Amino acid sequence: MILSLLNGLKHQHLEVLTIEGAAAIVFYFTIYSFIGWLLENSYSFFTKQEFFKENFLFGPFKPMYGFAPVLLVYLISPATNQVIVILLCFFIPTIVEYVTGVLLQKLFNRKWWDYSDTPLQLHGHICLPFSICWGFLSLICLKWIHPAIETMFGAIEPYWAWVWPAVGLYLLADLTLAIRKHSLQDLVAEEPTNPIQ
Repeated sequence: MILSLLNGLKHQHLEVLTIEGAAAIVFYFTIYSFIGWLLENSYSFFTKQEFFKENFLFGPFKPMYGFAPVLLVYLISPATNQVIVILLCFFIPTIVEYVTGVLLQKLFNRKWWDYSDTPLQLHGHICLPFSICWGFLSLICLKWIHPAIETMFGAIEPYWAWVWPAVGLYLLADLTLAIRKHSLQDLVAEEPTNPIQ
């Protein structure tokens, strides 16, 4: 399994170290983060009749959904064994979701999602039913969605070369402002209320 992963990294790593490789990563991350935002809000609409679910960022992006596919795309090569592909599609999104949930709770003292009432959950951050869903979605992404997105990137790459630094800066600014906003909310929540004397 480790050798297969290393082959995948060797296959992709030279491309990642170039400006073009960085531009591709920002493109894939942005597209998948936006798709994740649409997916979560659509799920919220069908389950709670509310489309705009609370988001950590200001913009329409869910970074977890950007990180997991990018990791999968760059860890898996065409030569990767199918059993390893299935295991990665199950574990990578689950690990990303767990680490994100733990960090958000530690840094901002709150949960943006909670699986505590779901069977086979761990600390409310992950649960087996959703991990299985992420596994299937990841397989669908690798087989059908990513080839289409890769083709789209190939078509717009000359234009993207001019735009991607601004998109990267936008995402960084959004993250910085979101961290500031949620940190301030945390401080306000911790302030003791003074009774009128």
